[in-house]
Amino acid sequence: MSQENHNDPFALFRQFWQQATPPGMQAFLPPMSEEEIDRKLAELKVVEGWLTMNMGVLAMQIKTLEMQKAALHSMRPKDPPIG
Repeated sequence: MSQENHNDPFALFRQFWQQATPPGMQAFLPPMSEEEIDRKLAELKVVEGWLTMNMGVLAMQIKTLEMQKAALHSMRPKDPPIG
């Protein structure tokens, strides 16, 4: 056990959970160091940017389809009046 672990009352608990948790689930464990927090923040900001870009593309596709629908609707022949 290092000196850092002696100052951390939860070190043993964290070590147990890191070893017992499958690798895919470790993203849900709280980060241990400032460097790890900075790395996670950077990763999440990249993902946020990617999602924001995709939301923009999705919104543009929705607007394009709405415009196509409106154009098709305006070119549709009108029903002749009955009577």
